[in-house]
Amino acid sequence: MGLIDTVELPQPIKFIFNWGRKYSLWVFNFGLACCAIEFIATSMARHDFIRLGVIPFAHGPRQADLLVVSGTLTDKMAPAIKRLYDEMPEPKYVISFGSCSNCGGPYWDSYSVTKGVDQIIPVDVYVPGCPPRPEALLHGIVKLQERIGKESLRDRYARGELAPIVVGGGDPVPGAPEDLMSSESTPVGA
Repeated sequence: MGLIDTVELPQPIKFIFNWGRKYSLWVFNFGLACCAIEFIATSMARHDFIRLGVIPFAHGPRQADLLVVSGTLTDKMAPAIKRLYDEMPEPKYVISFGSCSNCGGPYWDSYSVTKGVDQIIPVDVYVPGCPPRPEALLHGIVKLQERIGKESLRDRYARGELAPIVVGGGDPVPGAPEDLMSSESTPVGA
């Protein structure tokens, strides 16, 4: 954490910094199984990351600020994903893409499957589905960009991690703490 993260910035400067971080997300894909193919589909013309200001492929974890974990995370791969997450510079964000990375999916009762990537690293956005739709991932990225646009890095480091966003699972109730979720469901296309 640097000096800029410890002081409260004036609102116009905070807006400019958040705007820059929001529209220049470099994605590091950690594809483990079939969900990685759905992630690749988002690079096609119809589902285009770049129009949202998201660069789809970082060269390595040191150039990335968004980690997309897609597929079945096994206990053998868990230390590798933890190491890659630790190599990413701050501020860093994580999207868990698909049922297998969210909770183990259909393989949850296997002895070698980690019961969700959140057992290893903190997750900012959960995208459910088996297989998850590319539109759902784009919706999750838009929700993450909205959070980045509103956040204060000083508060982020002081409070710790915020409540995760669940795509299609509702939005936080206005005026309530962020860990409370509304009972109303938000459609993926909304």
